[in-house]
Amino acid sequence: MAKRNKFDIDETLETPFDLQHFKRSLKYVKKHARTMLWAVSLSLLSSLFSLTTPIMAQRVLDVSVPNKDYRELALMTVLSAAAILISIWFVQIRSKLMAKVGQDIILDIRSDLFAHMQKLPFTYYDDRPHGKILVRVVQYVNNVSNMLSNGIINFLLEIFNLIFIAVFMFICDVRLALVVLAGLPVLFVIMFTIKPAQRRAWQQVSNKNSNLNAYLQESINGMRVTQIFTREEKNREIYEGLADRSRRAWYKAAFISNLVWFSVENISQVVSGFIYLTGVLWVYPAVSFGVLYAMGSYTWRFWQPINRLSQIYNDFINTIAYLERIFEMMDEPVLIDDAPGATELPPVRGEVTFENVTFGYETDKPVLEKLNFTVKPGQSIALVGPTGAGKTTVVNLISRFYDVNSGCIRIDGVDISKVTLHSLRSQMGIMLQDSFIFSGTIGDNVRYGRLDADTRAIAEACRVVHADEFIEEMTYGYETEVKERGGRLSQGQKQLIAFARTIISDPAILILDEATSAIDTKTEQYVQEGINHLLKGRTSFIIAHRLSTIKHCDLIMYVRDQNISECGTHEELMAKKGDYWRLYTAQLQEM
Repeated sequence: MAKRNKFDIDETLETPFDLQHFKRSLKYVKKHARTMLWAVSLSLLSSLFSLTTPIMAQRVLDVSVPNKDYRELALMTVLSAAAILISIWFVQIRSKLMAKVGQDIILDIRSDLFAHMQKLPFTYYDDRPHGKILVRVVQYVNNVSNMLSNGIINFLLEIFNLIFIAVFMFICDVRLALVVLAGLPVLFVIMFTIKPAQRRAWQQVSNKNSNLNAYLQESINGMRVTQIFTREEKNREIYEGLADRSRRAWYKAAFISNLVWFSVENISQVVSGFIYLTGVLWVYPAVSFGVLYAMGSYTWRFWQPINRLSQIYNDFINTIAYLERIFEMMDEPVLIDDAPGATELPPVRGEVTFENVTFGYETDKPVLEKLNFTVKPGQSIALVGPTGAGKTTVVNLISRFYDVNSGCIRIDGVDISKVTLHSLRSQMGIMLQDSFIFSGTIGDNVRYGRLDADTRAIAEACRVVHADEFIEEMTYGYETEVKERGGRLSQGQKQLIAFARTIISDPAILILDEATSAIDTKTEQYVQEGINHLLKGRTSFIIAHRLSTIKHCDLIMYVRDQNISECGTHEELMAKKGDYWRLYTAQLQEM
């Protein structure tokens, strides 16, 4: 049996949809209540003007034509035309108002989602394909906003339309009006019978579209690797499989949803037939031809709102699936946040202390256990050791990207769990192994480290790491546009720009995680000059694969077996001939 692709695994909802979800979504509607009230009023006026035309037609057929009253005939014609034009005008104004409301709701939901996304922990993004996150913010929000704006307005409008039409029908003839209403109980039974299956079907559509979007995004990001390893045909097969499952899920959901429309159409046709049959066989000649014509017109108009209500009902069921996904994301807990009563971290001198720190990404599998050390202000610390020993975990804990399971981390004696994240991270400079470059200019990417930096400061930061040499060779220099993830730049160039971005932030504590891994030897010499410049007066933590780059650090800590097995200067550790000595000599032999 073939192994399923990970993108073909449907997400399961943690909480079922209930009325509270819908009530919760109405908070985005309330702020536009006044505009929506105007839209409802305009829609009702439009409906009332439109509903006067059958009455005028009845008057023409029963009075004006038999009496050959051409003056009244002309008047009724003009009034009917005016009523139709006014009705159309009101609808146009209402459409413009609701278009604005719909876009405002989209903005509000996306803003809330994005703000929440900024606070979610790394684990949330590590555990989910990014395409599944993206589809919620873009596609699902679009679908939901239309329901929360036009859907609610149209629902109210069609309800009022039904009431108005029913009143006009009873004015025309009570007996025929009761024949029209007799079809409603049958329709309600059908709608509520298929509701559970309809909801499940649209949840499946949501799942399959999410899977497809996730695989598509990763395929685009990994296109170079795909072509290098000639995976085009295999990837096409996977994509077509996901697309086919999405198509079949949509067909099934559409078929179930169309049962409502099919039922409305058939019931309305049967009722219309009964109107004329009843009018001719049982009621005629007690009613005039004009009344029968007007009732036929109102019957058609009566089932049109019901048809539209059935479509709104379908859309509502579809929207439920999207609302569930959106609120599931909004309810994702923020694991790393400011503690109640958190204070601002004062300007940092740079003393860092670990007190019995234990941490594991999974609670039963600790990466670090009862770790203790103190770094003095201005010291440079190198973290070395085997892959997976916990070097990056140490610096992630200092930055509070994760919270410790037990123990305490202090900076200048202050417990970092008791201070605001902004005041902590704004005083830290972090240079990661993966140098992410945003779309925009090179200058904007450097300025990301300090938004108020001017052109001179940007150029100086780039000069320190010798990035200015290749930047100034470009046609537009610092205004050169780079694409998503820095597609026009080499890996080394991206790291130099990221390094300049860290330098310009002027951090009190500096963290370099494999910061020179993609730089050639010559460029590394230039960067090392920049690092030496940057390390002066700053506490720094350096993780480096090439041990030659950290020989001059004040302390070297060898991380192994969930703790620090050795700590000292390069000379001290070489003299011990322990873990560090074995690692260093092994690298020398490989050179």
